[in-house]
Order: sequence, then C-alpha cells, then structure tokens
Amino acid sequence: MPTKSYLLIRSRWTILAGTLALAACASGPKDNLSLIPAELDQQTQQEGLFAQPVKSTGQRPGCSGECPKLVVDSLAFPGHPRLTDLVDHALATMTWLDTRNPAPYDTIRSYQDYFWKTAGPRDETDLTARTRYRNNRLTVVELDVGQYRTGMAHGMSGSQFLNWDNQTEKALTIDNLLAPGARPAFDKALREAHDSWLQEHRDEVQSTANFSRMWPFVSSDNVGLTDQGVVVKYQPYEIAPYAWGQPELLIPYPRLQGILRPQYLPPKS
Repeated sequence: MPTKSYLLIRSRWTILAGTLALAACASGPKDNLSLIPAELDQQTQQEGLFAQPVKSTGQRPGCSGECPKLVVDSLAFPGHPRLTDLVDHALATMTWLDTRNPAPYDTIRSYQDYFWKTAGPRDETDLTARTRYRNNRLTVVELDVGQYRTGMAHGMSGSQFLNWDNQTEKALTIDNLLAPGARPAFDKALREAHDSWLQEHRDEVQSTANFSRMWPFVSSDNVGLTDQGVVVKYQPYEIAPYAWGQPELLIPYPRLQGILRPQYLPPKS
C-alpha cells in the first residue's frame, strides 16, 4: 500500500472535517419532520434549493507552452450565501495537504492566486461540486478535488459529502445524523455493506481473505443521505487499490432504523 499517498489523502479530509464541523449544528435538528420523501426514487431528487453553476477554466496568466491549469466546476446557491461560501471554502481547503500549518488561502479565488505563484509547469487542479441529493429540507453536495503535480506517476483525488440543513442553514456532521450512542451500530451496518461489496466484486478480488489483509475494512465519517439510504464514500487507497477509485458503500434505510435520527428516515407508509 502506498503509505505516503494514503496519509496525504487522509490529512486532506481531516482538515475538511474540521471545516465542516465548525459549520455544523452542535445538537442537530430538534423537530421530528422527516427530511426524506415517503416514496424513494432511483434518481436523485431535484427539489429544494436552486443551484447555479460556477464554471471556469484557466492557465497561469502570461504562460506559454506547458502551463499549470485550474478547472472549476462548482455551484452557487442564490439566496443562500452561507452554503455558497461553505462550498467555496471547503473546495479550496481540500487542496491543502500540510496538517502542520494552516492553508495560506480560504477561497477558490485566493487559492487560484496561490496556485499561479507556486504551481509547476504541468500542475493541474480540478475543483468540482455537484448536488447528490435535494429535497425541500436537505441539500447534499458532493465535493471533489483532483490534483496532479508535475512529476507524479498519477494524480491525487478525493471527495467529501456536505449534508446541509436548509432550515437551520448548517452543515450536519455524522454525529448530528446518528441517534445518540448509535455509532457502534452504524459501524456494524457499514461493515455488513462492505462484506456485500466484496461479494459483488469477488471475481476481481479472487481471494477475499487476502484482499481483506491488504485492504482491511475501516469506518468513515464521509456520509451522504440519498434516495435509497446513506452512502459512504472512501478515498483512494482507503479500502482498495488506487485503480479502484473511490468506492461507495450503501446502507439502505431499513437497515438504519434506530441508527439514524428519526427525521432522517423515510416516513412510514
């Protein structure tokens, strides 16, 4: 396992987790209204907050030949500046890998200025935000960052979910989503989903025992609410080789009874 790359990736998401925690609701929503529609669809819901694309592609000003490149495919939420600013700040923060020192930028614009000053000739950064799930009460945004540094064998990539409560205008951490004391039960359900995922890929895995020794199960706080259940998304190298990308595990809502807070479960028909 490429330990150095793995640790760099993990450090990035540790930084972002702290960013989102600062924006989160300390105690979680206090109402009992469900945030999930009664009828679950296969496709992502398209209700809720209006999202406007924010796109740009550029290279270092005045550069010719091989030049560093920055691609932004993000979102703004008109009328909701706190969410817009959080998406912008989180994407910028996700590019910083040094856990010993704070990032010298806090927005995409200031990251761009830093990038043009420090990037190598073939460096490229791709910043992406997309809505993964929306309804009238909840907006789930998936943030993706890809970076290639000159001389690397391959780029670094990763993603993070942002679960936004439209009513309280706060980001929800996993502690806000889970019922009190339910983390062990959540981890058990996640391990079951991981076992099912291994079975689905048994032709590629060949030996489940050997694969699990090389890539053991680990829990994750990177969760997003969707139509069908809670999706847990892993970074490259966390539970599988780099070539497998960013695996996703789904825990269906029926398995999350008593684990998620009631307002995040579909209403009973």
